Amino acid sequence: MTKDSGGRDLRITFVGDSFTQGIGDPEFRGWVGRVAADCWAELAAGPDRVTVFNLGVRRNTSADVLARCWGETAVRALPGADNRLVLSVGSNDAVEEGGRPRVAPEACLANVAALLDGARERGLAPLVVGPPPVVGAGAEHLERLLALADGIAGICAGRGVPFVGVTRELAADREWAAEALAGDGAHPGAAGYRRLADLVLRGGLRAWLTEDHSAVGTGLT
Repeated sequence: MTKDSGGRDLRITFVGDSFTQGIGDPEFRGWVGRVAADCWAELAAGPDRVTVFNLGVRRNTSADVLARCWGETAVRALPGADNRLVLSVGSNDAVEEGGRPRVAPEACLANVAALLDGARERGLAPLVVGPPPVVGAGAEHLERLLALADGIAGICAGRGVPFVGVTRELAADREWAAEALAGDGAHPGAAGYRRLADLVLRGGLRAWLTEDHSAVGTGLT
C-alpha cells in the first residue's frame, strides 16, 4: 500500500506468525489488511506517503521472528523515513510439543525484549499486539498464553512501548471461537479478523500512527 506525495514517509512493517499473516481469512486480508485499510482511509487525506509490509509467517515463534527480523526489515526501512515495527508473537510459543511449550516463557520474554531493543537501535519505532488465543489448543494453552501476554505487557511497559492487549478479549469472543472451531481450530474467518483489527485500532495503534517517529534511533544509514 503506497501513496506518492510530499510529507512524512510512513513505513510500517508487521512481523509475527500466522495470525499476522491472516491465515483462514477467505478475503485474504486478516487483521493487518483491515487495520491498514482503515488507517489508509484516514491518512489518505493528509500529506503522508504510507507503505505497509506484512511479514507474518505460519508457525513462527518469537525465536523464529527474532532470527529473521532484522534481515527482512533492513530492506524495507529507509533512512530519514518514519519507520515502524508492529510485533505480535507468543501464540506458537505456548503450544506444547513433546510435553513442553515450543518456547519457554522466560525465553519468549527475552526474545520480545531483544526485538524491541533491536528495533529501537535500528530506528524502528515499535508497537506490540498481544498474542491471539488458539481456541482448539484448550484451557491449559490459554492459561499459559494469558500469563505470557501479561509478561509481554510488562516488557513493553518497562520500555515505554505501546502494547495492545487482545488475548482475553478474543478468548471470550463467541464469534472468534465459532469461526476458529469451524476451521482449523486456531484461525478465524473474516468476522474474527475484523474483531481483532478493531481491538488493535481502539487499543492505541491509530493514535500511535499520528505521532511522527521519523529518523528514530541511529541504526539506519
